[in-house]
Amino acid sequence: ITKRVAVIGAGPSGVTSIKGCLDEGLEPTCFESSDDIGGLWRFKEKPEPGRANIYKSVIINSSKEMMSFSDFPPPADLPNNMHHSEVLLYLRLYAQTFNLLPRIRFQTTVISVRQTTNFEVTGQWEVETESREGQRETRVFDAVMVCTGHFTQPHLPLRDFPGIESFRAKYFHNWEYCSAEGLEEKRVVVIGIGNSGGDIAVDVSRVAEKVSCCATFLYFYVVFKKNSDLFPSWTNTMLEKKLNQALDHKLYGLKPKHG
Repeated sequence: ITKRVAVIGAGPSGVTSIKGCLDEGLEPTCFESSDDIGGLWRFKEKPEPGRANIYKSVIINSSKEMMSFSDFPPPADLPNNMHHSEVLLYLRLYAQTFNLLPRIRFQTTVISVRQTTNFEVTGQWEVETESREGQRETRVFDAVMVCTGHFTQPHLPLRDFPGIESFRAKYFHNWEYCSAEGLEEKRVVVIGIGNSGGDIAVDVSRVAEKVSCCATFLYFYVVFKKNSDLFPSWTNTMLEKKLNQALDHKLYGLKPKHG
């Protein structure tokens, strides 16, 4: 008897899971709450609650050779580092090439996943879904693959910012960020300098009066301070050289006027 598998979500993990199931002779059914594949890589003009979101300028920070699926190399005409629209195109080509779309039930939300009453014997799961029209359905599967991602809920720890309730200017999580529109001639602080923080800081700097980046580099500072006390000029030079090998700060407008 062919094992039936429920796949929740039709982003990159979801579509590859569908194909993986088919390769192994399984019977996958994918439930996607939106009307399209792509997950994180499907750009939306307005953020949708419960879904991942990206901004207009996003370009993937891995080369296409490093991020590609082993059984489906990206087209040669796509750039090494793809814009989000090109990543979505690649996912569409993947789904079309392996005929995965018929396995996806769009605009179908998974309401619950629970073990069947005889789970200890069968190992099966009850998956309850709801269609766009509000119709609910419960089906039994032999396995469930949860491919919903982990960027769907923004984390905005306002309690860590005393006085935020009296702050008169605008503040928001990067989940809400679409473009630098509306930040022209503003003084902007970006908290966090990971991939998104650095990306958004550069994007906003093209129109803002001033952009400041705020990050926690305590350990880095302590190590640097110890070394710089012993060999001040040499440490400065070597540190700047190392940092610029990884990222040309001048090219991206991140090089400060001071050392």
